[in-house]
Amino acid sequence: MPSDKRNALRFLGAAGTVTGARYLIETGPRRLLVDCGLFQGFKTLRDRNRKPFPARPSIIDAVLLTHAHLDHTGYLPALIRAGYAGRVTCTEATAELCSLILPDSGHLQEEEARYAVRKGYSRHKKPTPLYTLKDAEAALERLDPIAFGERLDLGDGIGATFLPAGHLLGAAQIRLEIGNRVVHFSGDLGHVPDPLMRPPASFGGADVLVCESTYGNRSHPDIDPEAELAPILKRTFARGGTVLIPSFAVGRAQGLMYHVARLMKRGEIPRVPVFLNSPMSVDATEIYHRHHDEHHVSREDCLAMFQLAKRVQTVEQSKELNTRRGPMIIVSASGMLTGGRILHHLVSFGPDRRNTILLSGFQAGGTRGAALADGARNLRMFGREVPIAAEVVQLQSFSGHADADEILRWMGSAPRPPAMTYVTHGEPSAADTLRERIEHELGWAARAPEHLDTIWLDRPR
Repeated sequence: MPSDKRNALRFLGAAGTVTGARYLIETGPRRLLVDCGLFQGFKTLRDRNRKPFPARPSIIDAVLLTHAHLDHTGYLPALIRAGYAGRVTCTEATAELCSLILPDSGHLQEEEARYAVRKGYSRHKKPTPLYTLKDAEAALERLDPIAFGERLDLGDGIGATFLPAGHLLGAAQIRLEIGNRVVHFSGDLGHVPDPLMRPPASFGGADVLVCESTYGNRSHPDIDPEAELAPILKRTFARGGTVLIPSFAVGRAQGLMYHVARLMKRGEIPRVPVFLNSPMSVDATEIYHRHHDEHHVSREDCLAMFQLAKRVQTVEQSKELNTRRGPMIIVSASGMLTGGRILHHLVSFGPDRRNTILLSGFQAGGTRGAALADGARNLRMFGREVPIAAEVVQLQSFSGHADADEILRWMGSAPRPPAMTYVTHGEPSAADTLRERIEHELGWAARAPEHLDTIWLDRPR
């Protein structure tokens, strides 16, 4: 970036796609990175993870994280290994969840690289992980927790305040004060009402708004989650089947267990074995117990959610699950079927028409989850095509993201419109649909930036 240009914002990710959130701000001598996510989904996006970071990591002064999901944090170990030397600020719960998510990501990448070499199905001569478990553990040493509402002084007249975003434990909006201007990052806004999380803090206005658009082209149906879930579970159990739930280990797994526990308690579904096959999910559930102020689940229901499932810790226990037959429920990461133990379960249970694969969250384009949602009956896993005969259901009531109507209502609480709203973190159709609604319904200036776009904060366009 030319040295004579200041107060700039560069969209290094989450522009034209729902993954890889990375926003670089340059103001005077300071360079700040908001989020440091992995690209996921289509190979053309995943390949960006292997390219050099678009700005020299060594010149970045601070990293701020909105929340713990990999599409917002998963590149952090690579950034640090490439030369970033500063601290990483996030909320306390985000730091706790990162301590699970990042090492798990590093371990999984190492495991998948070894598996590819052993089985010989990789087209690469020697598959290598993007980063290792050791790299992820080193990244955790840089985390500096901050409380919601506390102002962080970043020097040179720059301050940052983290505000609740709903969506996930610790999830934050980030309000940046840069001199006399305010740049507001929505982060991922939570759905209202959410079965677990409290609603996002209202939007107090800004000069520039950067807003997510994951569900920018749709509205969530008014469906009770338990009313949607119960008949799917009952019909699968009636045919002796297994319900396989690919789930985000943090957030979605806990919400699903909460509702299943309530249904079983009321006798609306049979009491069948429930297995939580993700050590990370087990630990994340404990974190929910420590942060009751961020969610509205009673301690009694939280305990029931925690006690519902049998924990599957070891690889051997995971393999043993594949020899069992239903009725039972297996909850396992990852939520979009991009990797992890869920793929081995899919190979075992997917070809049997008695079983059900329950997609419980957003499926980014190019993922196996998106392929299943679109009707694919074969999935490529471990170097071969696996037939899918199981029933596939995509739940409509379990989103952790605000829909378009909720985002517009959140924006509408501002006392005045921003000079510009940048619509990011959405597939192209979702981002552009939300952009159009912002312009027509709110009368605000809005744009959906492209990858690597640069805008000048003093005169946004």
